Amino acid sequence: MKKASILMIVGPLFLLGLYIFPLWNIMLGAPQYPDPLGMDIYINGLKGVNEFDIQNIDGLNHYIGMQTLPKADEMWEFGAFPIVIGVMVTLGSLIGILGYLNKLSYKWFLGWFLTMSVLGVLGMYDFNEWLIDYGTNLDPNAIMKLTNTDGSPMTYKPPLLGHVKMLNFDVTSLPASGAWLMFAGMMLTLLAAFLGWKNQKTVKSIS
Repeated sequence: MKKASILMIVGPLFLLGLYIFPLWNIMLGAPQYPDPLGMDIYINGLKGVNEFDIQNIDGLNHYIGMQTLPKADEMWEFGAFPIVIGVMVTLGSLIGILGYLNKLSYKWFLGWFLTMSVLGVLGMYDFNEWLIDYGTNLDPNAIMKLTNTDGSPMTYKPPLLGHVKMLNFDVTSLPASGAWLMFAGMMLTLLAAFLGWKNQKTVKSIS
């Protein structure tokens, strides 16, 4: 149980990387942009991959009626996510310490992992809803009003994950380093739960 508990202490600490590294990245490439435009999504706001990327993306979006990219204080998520991550890191490491002291069973390790998984799914759902609104809630007075072949208004929702072609832009959306650190930390806690279960099973078979 000691090894499992140590993993449970360390695993949640990987989530601290989300305060430093981006969670997600969206890149826009086109022939007129030899250096693609990019946007890094952090748990507390958006930043351009390069200095003027956010400004240039907003400039392009203005012509087709898309909203400007939100500032940190314009989305409640950017205020809530850092708090949620801080609580989960503290809670997870505390569970690991109590497990090391034989105060809690491995089931608490699994409980933390499942809770974090649910929060992750809810976060992705919320992110996708924002992308839908961002790409479909267009200004009716936009300079350019493009339509699909059936005459319906064209929408510009970036992909949640993967690549799409929008007009002459290649848009790619992928997890960034912060997401991979979170994934690694969660896998450590899942491994901790497995080792805790295996240890308990061994103890029961001996007794």
